[in-house]
Amino acid sequence: MARSTRQPSLDAPRGRSGMLQRTPQPSSDRFGRFSEAFARAMGTSGFLIGMTIFVAVWLAWNIFMPPQLQFDPAATNFTLLTLILSLQASYAAPLILLAQNRQDDRDRVQIEQDRQRAERNLADTEYLAREVVALRMAVNDFADQVLTRDVLRSELRAMLDKLESSPEVEDGAAR
Repeated sequence: MARSTRQPSLDAPRGRSGMLQRTPQPSSDRFGRFSEAFARAMGTSGFLIGMTIFVAVWLAWNIFMPPQLQFDPAATNFTLLTLILSLQASYAAPLILLAQNRQDDRDRVQIEQDRQRAERNLADTEYLAREVVALRMAVNDFADQVLTRDVLRSELRAMLDKLESSPEVEDGAAR
């Protein structure tokens, strides 16, 4: 049987055969999301009520039913129930810890983002404060310049009046 020597076209999408030949890689995040959902579900009042009802029904069945219908008799101290609850606890603890670790990682990232945002806000505030100070100084300089021009004009007028009224100017003009 001859092999196909056809080169795959780069401008056309690959067919499904290429996807099926790959080995699926489990997402590491998928298990993390599962653990968070599990921990979130175990922390609800619905879970606690459901577990309480399950244990109560289990105990009632194995205490009040005839001995041939009991599957976990009280004479054996409910060994099967103890094993089931131990198994549930042995899986719950690591899943809850994994969910807490993921939450810690998210909190750490959030804290870093908050710190960076606070630094940007501080830099913006300092910039705006410098701009306000510069505007105040410019307004004060402008007010001083206006005042200085008025004072200068009045001084020049006073000197002109003084020069016009001085006798030396009249004598010099007469010569």
